[in-house]
Amino acid sequence: MTAWRPILSDPPAPTAASPPTVWILTDGKAGDVGPCLGLAEALGAHPRLHVVPRERSHLAKLADLAGWPAALPDELAPPWPDLVLACGAPAVPFARAIKRRAGRRSFVVFLRDPRPPHRGAFDMLWMPAHDGPRGRSIVVTETSPHRIAPALLARHRARPPVWAETLPGPRIAVVVGGGPGLDALPDRLERLLPEAGSFMMTPSRRTDPALAARIAAIVGRRPAFVWTGEGDNPYPAMLALADAIVVTGDSHNMVSEALATGRPVLVHEPATLKNKFRRFLDGLYSRGLIRPFEGRLESYTYEALDSTKVVADEIARRLEAFRTTGRGGA
Repeated sequence: MTAWRPILSDPPAPTAASPPTVWILTDGKAGDVGPCLGLAEALGAHPRLHVVPRERSHLAKLADLAGWPAALPDELAPPWPDLVLACGAPAVPFARAIKRRAGRRSFVVFLRDPRPPHRGAFDMLWMPAHDGPRGRSIVVTETSPHRIAPALLARHRARPPVWAETLPGPRIAVVVGGGPGLDALPDRLERLLPEAGSFMMTPSRRTDPALAARIAAIVGRRPAFVWTGEGDNPYPAMLALADAIVVTGDSHNMVSEALATGRPVLVHEPATLKNKFRRFLDGLYSRGLIRPFEGRLESYTYEALDSTKVVADEIARRLEAFRTTGRGGA
């Protein structure tokens, strides 16, 4: 059985001027942890991250719907934090149980749609614009919160890592997700070779190893840095140092992170897209924020998107109102 486990140390109790105490509740998937950590960091907090046992989530949901709050492990006990950030379906019943027990002590925020009948159980929801639901407790942004903060980008640009020092421009970051329908990407990257000075390539945990190997072989025909999963994660530095970013369109988070840079973002779409991702990409195309990747560089400008700050500022405002009135949903 997967154990609940605190990943980061608990911060000290807040003073009037200190950031809130924060718990993060997910099942450990990077795509759920990242947005929560980005918001906690934007609030100046040192969060305590808890990984929920996915195998207990289904039973916990049934108990919750029957009116019996899910049992919580010893690690999740008073003193309750000021703020809970939860994301991912397995976290829903446990976040609800914390809210029932903590009451006015904890402001509970759920990221993305927890689905009916759970939407009304939390003090605030964040949802991407393409998901649809709206309401007083729902904060909506086009891109997702993440950890690619302006200060982080500036730091990497001011002090590039050693591996980047010999990469000539234009430097192209290639960010690859997973799933079916990405087979055309290597051929399009091959057409890009005459324009590229160098490449910085990173696969994700979802990337087919055979696809990653094909891409690595192609970008290796120019000066290139290809991350193999060893050592410190170079992803933030890659985004910071890129003159353009090629990203697969299967991940809301990856496209959102690329748009935090202000650099051209060229999206390689999978052969098939879910309707909500279609709406997301079409909205960005219509605003001139992204362009389709067709095997060539595109030069254009836009103002970098910082949804993390927008959502964090709204959490801070509503948390302050919650402390004063016990209501934070608007």
